Amino acid sequence: MKDLMGLMGKAKEMQAKFEAMQKEIAEMEASGQAGGGLVQVTLSGKGEMKALKVDPSLFKEDDVEILEDLILAAHNDAKAKAEAMMQKKTQELTAGLPIPPGFKLPF
Repeated sequence: MKDLMGLMGKAKEMQAKFEAMQKEIAEMEASGQAGGGLVQVTLSGKGEMKALKVDPSLFKEDDVEILEDLILAAHNDAKAKAEAMMQKKTQELTAGLPIPPGFKLPF
């Protein structure tokens, strides 16, 4: 019975850590760029776009498709960085826990 109570206590402690981690992740920001820095995108840890910077030299009518592609590339770069930060935080929190391979956290 003592083991069960200890396990319940650990579960509550882990839940509190996950909630704190989710809050921390939501407050993190990741910036991505494309076109050698001509387009920059900043995302929150939840993937919401927070900022977009476009170099004025790209504002030419015949370059609209290039600009669109650069915005998408910068967004994807920032998203990949945010996901990598989130994965690192999750690994730090779950270090030493017997979690099956491929199991993704937070839920």
